[in-house]
Amino acid sequence: MPDDQPTPVEHIPDRTLNDPHSQMRIRAAWLYYVEGNTQSDVAKKLGVNRIMITRLLSEAKKRGEVVIQIKSKLTSLVEAQTRLEEKFGLRKAILAPHTDQAADPTRVIAAAAGEYVSGLMHHNITVGVGWGQTLHSMLPYIEGRSLEGARIVSLLGGIAQARRFNPAEFAWQFAELFDAEGFLVPAPAIVDSPQTKHALLEHCGLDRIISMADACDVALLSCGGITTLTTSYRAGHVSEAERTSLIEAGAVGDLLYTFLDRDGVPLDHPVNARNISASVDHLARLPNKVLISGGPEKVKIIRATLKAVSPDTLITDEVTGARLLEEAG
Repeated sequence: MPDDQPTPVEHIPDRTLNDPHSQMRIRAAWLYYVEGNTQSDVAKKLGVNRIMITRLLSEAKKRGEVVIQIKSKLTSLVEAQTRLEEKFGLRKAILAPHTDQAADPTRVIAAAAGEYVSGLMHHNITVGVGWGQTLHSMLPYIEGRSLEGARIVSLLGGIAQARRFNPAEFAWQFAELFDAEGFLVPAPAIVDSPQTKHALLEHCGLDRIISMADACDVALLSCGGITTLTTSYRAGHVSEAERTSLIEAGAVGDLLYTFLDRDGVPLDHPVNARNISASVDHLARLPNKVLISGGPEKVKIIRATLKAVSPDTLITDEVTGARLLEEAG
C-alpha cells in the first residue's frame, strides 16, 4: 500500500457515474491505493500505458477523490467489476449503474455498451454481430464515423417477419454507422429440418458466410433466457412445445439460437440441429468477444455463455452483476 494518501473529501459529484473518464480514474485509484498494485500492473489491467495511469492518479489526488478508501458512489461498482473479472476470467467487466431491481436494465446496459463499442472500432476491423433487444438499443449510443476497410458480419440467419429486432436489420444498421461493408446470412435463423440446414450450408454457399466468423477481430454477442417468451421474435421460430421440451432437457437459454445447459454445453436437441449461426466452438476461438446482456431472467444464460465461449468483456448492469457473483458463491 503506497504511503502517500490524498486529502479526504466528503463526496464525488454524481456526474461521475456516467463519465467513462471518471470511471477509469476511479478504477485506477482503487487498484493502486486499495489493492496495492504497482502502476505498471494497473496499466496492464486497464489496457492503457503507465503514463496514463500516472496522470489518472495525479488527477484523483487533485480532486480529493481518494483517501484510505475511495470516496465515490462508483466504489461499489469498481469492487464488483473487479470481482467479476477475477471470478469469470474476464479481461474487463463493465457494470452500468442501475439500482431498481424491478426496472428493465436494457437502456442503461445499451448506453454503457455503446460507449465501449465506439472505442473498439477502427479502420480495417472485422466485427461479427449477434442480435437482440439490448444490441438494437445500443445503436443510438454508438459514435458512428467513416472507417476504411471495416466489415460487419452477421453471425446468424434472419427472420421472415419484418420486426424491430431482426438480426439482418441490426447488422445493416450497425454497418451503416461506420460506412462499413455488410455481410448478411440470407436464410432463416432456424430452418425446418437438419436436411434443409445441410443443403443451405453445403449447396447454397451459406457456409462461406458463416465461416467469415472465424476471421472476426471482435464479436458483439447477447444471449436470451428461456423461462418466458417475452420477446416477440422468438414466437416465429421456437414453439411453446419446443420451448417446454428445451427446458425439460436442461436449457437455460440460447446464444445465437444455440440452446445451452447451465454448464454452457449445447444441448443435443432437434432445435439446435436446425439453427443457422456461428457455432459455439467457432465463437470460443475468436480473439475478442464482448457479451452484452442483463436482467434477472438472463443470469443463468449469462453464466452459461461465460463458460461456453469465455468472453473477454462483459457489459451488464450492477443488479445482474451482483446476482452473478451471488450465484457463483
